Amino acid sequence: MKPDISVVVRTYNEQAYLDELLTAVRAQHLESMRAEIVIVDSGSTDDTLRIAEKHDCNVVHIPKEEFTFGRSLNLGCENARGDYLVFVSGHCVPCSTDWLKNIVAPLKTEGVSYCYGNQVGRDTTRFSEKQVFAKYFDPISRTPQQPYFVNNANAALLKSVWQHYPFDEHLTGLEDMHLGKRLIAAGEKIDYADNAAVYHIHNETWAQVRWRYEREALALQQIDPHLHMSKRDLINCIVTSVLYDSSIAVRKGVFLQEIANIIRFRCCQYWGSFSGSHSSRKLTAEKKRRYFYPGG
Repeated sequence: MKPDISVVVRTYNEQAYLDELLTAVRAQHLESMRAEIVIVDSGSTDDTLRIAEKHDCNVVHIPKEEFTFGRSLNLGCENARGDYLVFVSGHCVPCSTDWLKNIVAPLKTEGVSYCYGNQVGRDTTRFSEKQVFAKYFDPISRTPQQPYFVNNANAALLKSVWQHYPFDEHLTGLEDMHLGKRLIAAGEKIDYADNAAVYHIHNETWAQVRWRYEREALALQQIDPHLHMSKRDLINCIVTSVLYDSSIAVRKGVFLQEIANIIRFRCCQYWGSFSGSHSSRKLTAEKKRRYFYPGG
């Protein structure tokens, strides 16, 4: 029987949390709806594929040399049979058994074609990253979402809309925001669903944090060329965010144990953003490896 929902997961060596994610997806309360899981794998060498097989997923493969975030998502969407496309990161885990039902519910509203859900940290999430989540994923659902912000670590899109507006396959990241900007320009609506939350677990090295923000800033150059980070912006962002995080850490009574990590995270974040905003748009093979496979 044809599924109503296709959950698309991009993977590369995601064994750490993939079994927990797929178990949670299979346990969702969907009432009369049915769901399938489509895994888009780009060369995993750990137990990722074995875990996917265990959960009866439809696995499609993309060669590492052909990988971009947009291209892998388009491949997953091409192989999806559902009318609702749900994107979730391989290192995310739904917070409830109503997550899947809640993330697609806004797409049944007239004019809403794209929806993203809440993201929260877990026990291993760095203190400052939790503040980033709190900034972008607040406890108030909004329809429509006015800016073009959207995040594919936890999002849903009408397949009929994707067929007219596929993801850009050349960006180094932020393919979700690029699509969001195009959809709003076309008169479509984006929704934010607070009640469709996932735990987003990065567990990155400091270098990986910097590379993630660098590749996203490089993509942002193409999405909105007017945005530019100067050296003064760099310093202001670091100082302001460190002071902000520190004030929260003081209130929570964890300042002494967190201050070093707060400084390191915010420096990696904004130095990566600064580097990406001043980087050439031409990617070397080494930069592609670093951006797309930072732990590979």
